[in-house]
Amino acid sequence: MRQRNKPWADDFLMENTQLIIPNPSNYKGKWNTLFENNNPIHIEVGTGKGQFIVGMAKQYPDVNFIGIELAKSIVVTAAEKVLEADPTNVLLLNENASDLTEIFAEDEVSTIYLNFSDPWPKNRHEKRRLTYKAFLDQYKAILKQPGQVIFKTDNRELFEYSLVSLTDYGLRLEEVNLDLHAIQDESNIMTEYEEKFSAKGQPIYRLKAYF
Repeated sequence: MRQRNKPWADDFLMENTQLIIPNPSNYKGKWNTLFENNNPIHIEVGTGKGQFIVGMAKQYPDVNFIGIELAKSIVVTAAEKVLEADPTNVLLLNENASDLTEIFAEDEVSTIYLNFSDPWPKNRHEKRRLTYKAFLDQYKAILKQPGQVIFKTDNRELFEYSLVSLTDYGLRLEEVNLDLHAIQDESNIMTEYEEKFSAKGQPIYRLKAYF
């Protein structure tokens, strides 16, 4: 669904640089200095409207969360949620996550969340899928071993592709769940998208894997 343009988004970004960090490559290897602690860093690639990262920040106050979102109008919506909830352990980046090694140093991140990523269903677009081997190279480079990837989707084909991609790469699967909500995992924080589609009976798939 096309996002409504927010003509004031640029001003909002400039007024909230304490939350939406400009020039993030300047902090490569130094993200904990912004959080002013040495807690583990978890990143969400494609943070959407912010419900997941705000919920996680509340549930895990001893973890530092960084959400990355390319769409300016969407990261503004996420920032509004963060500002309203006022957690001290969330930062946002309005960036393309095409090269995470430009933003994070080796061993700087503990967990990567991939929530409802674009499935890019056509074969010619395989390299754009966030579980393609080139992205796995990046995740391995920035994750502190044993680094964890947690992936959720409502797209069965993308889930099956990701299972093959991760196992071929050599990741160790800890969980493969074909109907996440059937197990009533109270620790699961839903995204806005997940909430909407699970309410319609759409199964949600989740995997957890380690490098």
